[in-house]
Amino acid sequence: MYDLTEEQQLFRDTVKRLAQERVLPRAAEIDRTGEFPWDIAELFSEYGLIGVGMPEDLGGGGADLLTFCLAVEEVARVCATSSLIIAAQHLGAMPILVGGSREQKERFIPDIATGKKLSAFALTEPEAGSDAGGTKTRAIKEGDHYRISGTKVFITNGGLAKTLVVFASTDPSQGVRGVSAFVVDGESSGLSVGRIEEKMGIRGSQTAMLNFDDVVVPAENLLGREGEGFKIAMRTLDRTRPGIAAQALGIAQGALDVTIEHLKQRQQFGRPLIQQEAIQFMLADMETGIEASRHLLYKAATVVETAGFEAESSPEVTRYSAMAKLMCSDTAMRVTTDAVQLFGGYGYIRDYPVERMMRDAKITQIYEGTNQIQRLVIFRNLMQKGSI
Repeated sequence: MYDLTEEQQLFRDTVKRLAQERVLPRAAEIDRTGEFPWDIAELFSEYGLIGVGMPEDLGGGGADLLTFCLAVEEVARVCATSSLIIAAQHLGAMPILVGGSREQKERFIPDIATGKKLSAFALTEPEAGSDAGGTKTRAIKEGDHYRISGTKVFITNGGLAKTLVVFASTDPSQGVRGVSAFVVDGESSGLSVGRIEEKMGIRGSQTAMLNFDDVVVPAENLLGREGEGFKIAMRTLDRTRPGIAAQALGIAQGALDVTIEHLKQRQQFGRPLIQQEAIQFMLADMETGIEASRHLLYKAATVVETAGFEAESSPEVTRYSAMAKLMCSDTAMRVTTDAVQLFGGYGYIRDYPVERMMRDAKITQIYEGTNQIQRLVIFRNLMQKGSI
């Protein structure tokens, strides 16, 4: 149906079964406690999911991007927080994969790919979210090392990650062209957690403020050359946004699944709610949005995969990555909101999963580039194509 190979179909079914049997029973508790699910991370390491999309010769699963998206999607159907373990690990590794030397990849990726170390992507700052040119964190070179000082916010795995890719300005006068990327040890002296955020959704994923106070980083940990950090960040996001699209798609599909089952059982006016025509129309719209999003995501994953890790991002890669993230996350928000509505009063209480799914869906419209930024990216891409 989506040109999935037999191997991909088998993989998807295996992950779905694992998620249903091992992750689903933990989902509500993870959300309630807001604690990072180390047991789930260990489970994913055991089954090779935590580094499924990383190169096999570096300890990963060697799967293509579409297969990686299938893993994220199936886990997100039952628990968005758990799916983020896979997606965040992929994000933290990607700058090294797209911008690192062979020596750097061999030094850092195996521990990330096997789950021995959690990773993090540290770009966002209090005054530099969508505007990376506003980066205030500084990296000053002193001989054979750099000293990094500044603050990063909203960092997934912040305070837990042992390997971080940190973006800091080596030449503030150059704006985005002065931003560089560094691999930083999460246990470095001078690196501290400023605040752990209390979030609306994905509550079991730790999101933290990180303070860098003269953190010493070896010069050999610079990715690429000075001033290439922004380019590395954008190439990274082109390759990781499909993972967030997959998370959003999984949330939407999971919400539709549980809603249909609820409506089959719930009686009103002497018959199951699912027999009401108005409700059938809502379900039809939800299903249509999900299927359209799935086709776009799988197409985007194929386009990005064809480009490979090390190739420069093309306008086509950037466009499809942005469109998939935009459409899937907007669909997830609509579907989960409708799911809560269709559950009625039950949808508003925590005994039922759809309120959690709605809260989890919201972040997919925000992180790894807000959907307003995605629309801007898509429009600029149209201009480059000469379509406008």
